[in-house]
Amino acid sequence: MTKFTRRQFIKTSGSAIAGASLAPLAGLKNLTVAPSDTVNVALIGCRSMGFGDLTNAINVEGVNCIGLCDVDQNVLEDRAADVEQMTGSTPQLYGDYRKLLENPDLDAVIIGTPDHWHCLQTVHALEAGKHVYVEKPLANNIAEINVMKKAANYYGHVVQVGQQQRSGAHWQHVVDLVQSGHLGKIRQVDLWGNFGYGVGANPVEDSPVPEGVDYDMWLGPAPDRAFNQNRYHGSWRFFWHYGGGVQTDWGVHLLDIALWAMEIDGMPHSVHSIGGIFSGMDRAIEMADTQTTTYAFDDFNMEWKHTGGLEMGPYNRHYGIAFVGNKGTLVVNRDSWEIIPVEGEDDQPLVERVSEQGDSSYHDIHAKNFIESIRGNETEAAPIEAGHLAAMYAHLGNLSYQTGDTLKFYNTGQLVDESKYMDIIKPDYRNPWTFPSV
Repeated sequence: MTKFTRRQFIKTSGSAIAGASLAPLAGLKNLTVAPSDTVNVALIGCRSMGFGDLTNAINVEGVNCIGLCDVDQNVLEDRAADVEQMTGSTPQLYGDYRKLLENPDLDAVIIGTPDHWHCLQTVHALEAGKHVYVEKPLANNIAEINVMKKAANYYGHVVQVGQQQRSGAHWQHVVDLVQSGHLGKIRQVDLWGNFGYGVGANPVEDSPVPEGVDYDMWLGPAPDRAFNQNRYHGSWRFFWHYGGGVQTDWGVHLLDIALWAMEIDGMPHSVHSIGGIFSGMDRAIEMADTQTTTYAFDDFNMEWKHTGGLEMGPYNRHYGIAFVGNKGTLVVNRDSWEIIPVEGEDDQPLVERVSEQGDSSYHDIHAKNFIESIRGNETEAAPIEAGHLAAMYAHLGNLSYQTGDTLKFYNTGQLVDESKYMDIIKPDYRNPWTFPSV
């Protein structure tokens, strides 16, 4: 299947927590790479998904890991040992990403830090002349994703967003089916993500900063606050200063596919979100553990739902997308997809019933696409435009939830009464960090 490229994304749009194996990936190191095509990469944020992204990148022929950066010295040393075991060479280690960006031999960075760090690190890397692979969601608020998109277009370097599903033939085929009209007119798009982790972690008391952790650097532009394990590794995403909960975590992946398939490149007519902390489990969480966000368009509706703590959902899938058409409904997640036909007046199905297995092996393809985009052989499968759009829809859902307002938009796409929401749209960075400008 043809890759959905950056150029195709712009053209088409205008017309209308998974981990990665640390083992070498078969089939990627089968090229002979000229010295001029060697790509030196470094990772910022080494603990989890970022290291999976790095692993996939360095399994591409001609890619060297020359640097690792993390605020946790323990994680940094462990990952350095992992890289040495995989590659036979030891990367240089950094506690401050700005020092890493000064390395003239560095071509590209992979950013796997918490969401509140994505913006500064991406913009600074682009300013330093580096290509960027940044994990989803693009950033932690609307102002940040806007300036990142502006920076990517201004500096012109490759930016790949970690919306890896775009590189999967499984997902590409589904998008083609929806766009082909095979299902008839699509009248409703339902998205849901019901995960156990979405209810938050069990509360714990504040505690001393662990040995080897530069907590001030971890906070970065976020407000000063005592250390708490629940606001650190992993569960930071359930506190507004660092993340946006399930809607910006899993929601971005599924919204991305829905927007792509429905050929949406602008704002809906309105966004309305309701929810709350309804589980009754007394967990450490600031945003909704139960949330419904509705997006209104001219001729179809789109709705996101999550119920944290529950691992069940429609069509016997605890997460997924349903494209509801007049001839049939296509239901998809990473495990499989199926078409459920509508029966006509003669009790005959209007489309054929189909059930297919999914394909979850696209993380390596996504990383390889990033490297080949740097080399000029491909264009980004998940360009800044795709990352910006999916993150925008997720953040708008949270903005509506936080304010209780139904958000509306002018024909230009600008949010009505935008100034009313600026304290949420744009963060007040903590000194000495300043919001970037381009």
